[in-house]
Amino acid sequence: MDTTVTHLDAVVVAALRAANYMESTIGNYQKTIRLLDDYVAPRGGEYTSALGAEFAALTISPRTGRFSAVRRFNYTRLVALFDSYLRSGEVVLTTGKRGGGGRQPETFEFRALIASWEADMADRGLAVATREAYGRIARGYLVYLEDQGITSLDAAGPATATGFFSSLLDRWAASSLFWQVSNFRPFLKFIGRGDLVDAVNLIGARRSHPILPDLGDEDVTRVVQACASSSRISSRDAAITLLSLMTGLRACDIIALRLDDIDWRVQTISLVQQKTKNPVTLPMPGLLAAKLADYVLAERPGHHGEHHVFLRSVAPFTALADHASIYKVTADTFRKAGVTDVKAGTRLLRHAAASRLLRAATPLPTIAAVLGHSSQDSTNVYLSVDHQRLIECVLPVPEGARS
Repeated sequence: MDTTVTHLDAVVVAALRAANYMESTIGNYQKTIRLLDDYVAPRGGEYTSALGAEFAALTISPRTGRFSAVRRFNYTRLVALFDSYLRSGEVVLTTGKRGGGGRQPETFEFRALIASWEADMADRGLAVATREAYGRIARGYLVYLEDQGITSLDAAGPATATGFFSSLLDRWAASSLFWQVSNFRPFLKFIGRGDLVDAVNLIGARRSHPILPDLGDEDVTRVVQACASSSRISSRDAAITLLSLMTGLRACDIIALRLDDIDWRVQTISLVQQKTKNPVTLPMPGLLAAKLADYVLAERPGHHGEHHVFLRSVAPFTALADHASIYKVTADTFRKAGVTDVKAGTRLLRHAAASRLLRAATPLPTIAAVLGHSSQDSTNVYLSVDHQRLIECVLPVPEGARS
């Protein structure tokens, strides 16, 4: 097999064109291929998986001297295509989640540990998104240990746990540490390191409790009207936005939604939620049902064997990858509707759905069922957006305090 970069370039580009990739995307691949050729040429001229791994590890931008997520994404996806051709003789076109999950540990002990951790999470039936979050932070810690020259957990003292979280502040906001700590504790308990749990607790990460934002009725009307009539908004994007705005579905549930989950006769959607594993049946308002039908019948790419409702609008026509895909859709829809002063992710749209139910005097247990909360305590936070009822709870100032 010819393994020169020139030959592999021709094979990969032909596969991309056959799969209807946009020429701009193919151009980006070709730019990275030229960089790979420059890397491989002085090292024998023949591409190997080992050279590909070395190339993919060049994530530091020479211009800024800092880690580049764009570099990692471009280099990693190209190497994956080259390696798939070396293994099978075919270019395997798949899509991955943004960020790629970060670096992987290299030592045998750490790799085996991650495999055991992932198997344990799967056996316990944790949601896919939860397993990904727990696995990402665990891999990050083990990679951090390797960077410190530590290749065994027995040599990892409490200082490594606090040092690891200090290193995260280069990429994460301090306000996000609470969630990273929460995702990390289960792994530490799995490996039986109570001392590291105690060390992590010393960080003092606190969960923030901001007053939840609300979406005004005027903005809701503008978005709904744009979804109904604007030629600039595709049926897919309108359906995704309306689905989140009207039902409060989480992004992971919108991504996982399958054609069999929709009952067109009674206009309902029935699914088991990814996060809580709770079943839920939601009504489809007329506009939402119409946009979903328009998308499925006229706009959705034909893809044999792909049962997810929402697919990528460009090749490869597979299911949407992650939360960022949904955010891009909703943010673009809001922008085209002229609503640009909010961050229009599904979190905001869930809050909007909950606030409308509250204003309609819907009981909290019903709201919890609609939003798919496993506990009503999760729903109580939405009381912060019910301004009228909060005002009614205000007590008058005593006469003595006024003087």
